[in-house]
Amino acid sequence: MTVSTADLKITWEKLPADFILDEEPVENIDQPLLAAALREILEIAGLIVAGILIAPNMGICATVDSKLVIKAPDWFYARNVQALPSQEIRRSYTPNLEGDIPAIVMEFLSATPSDEYSIKPSYPPGKWFFYEQVLRVPIYAIFEPAAGVLEVYQLDSGGRYQAQQPDLNGRYWVAGVGLFLGVWQGTKAERTGYWLRWWDESGQMLLWGVEMVERKRQEIEIFQERGDRLAAQLRAAGIEPEA
Repeated sequence: MTVSTADLKITWEKLPADFILDEEPVENIDQPLLAAALREILEIAGLIVAGILIAPNMGICATVDSKLVIKAPDWFYARNVQALPSQEIRRSYTPNLEGDIPAIVMEFLSATPSDEYSIKPSYPPGKWFFYEQVLRVPIYAIFEPAAGVLEVYQLDSGGRYQAQQPDLNGRYWVAGVGLFLGVWQGTKAERTGYWLRWWDESGQMLLWGVEMVERKRQEIEIFQERGDRLAAQLRAAGIEPEA
């Protein structure tokens, strides 16, 4: 599949099986924790179904003016993705050939922001240019974990990213996911700090597994306390409650 723009010829071709992908090390331990936490929420809520691809640090491929370009966002979400044969392991993702353009890509900033804001059009293009002009991803989110700052950019009708303003709760609607994205501060997996989380349309925060377990424990505790109070009241009235 080929898409031509005024300046670019973009071709969507399957990555050769023998292609050696660059393996860039994760910059810090926060990045995989943040990515896993975002996925966990969606999985527990039953929102990861067939055809949805969620991946951290997986290369997204496009051939631009006959040159292969691969960028690996810290996290992305795509729909209508074709399933691979049972014995094949997904090593990369080529939109339009294997499924939809990602609904959202995210980058988690390290101490020194660099390529996340790069609009360099020459080969190899910067990430911002690649997501905006080549992939045309509807939403690009940039998160600075240390400060808890979330920037969300949405593709406008002219094909350019425009900074979005959060709602009154400080959250951003991500249409392709059907949820709000926002910042939460707390502790998970022995990491205390800022996290990205999902909220549904009613404003309810979707829970991690450990939070669901804790909520259930509290509900059982409240139920038992009510039972104990009722039993005490019955005994005070001279009635022995049934075991």
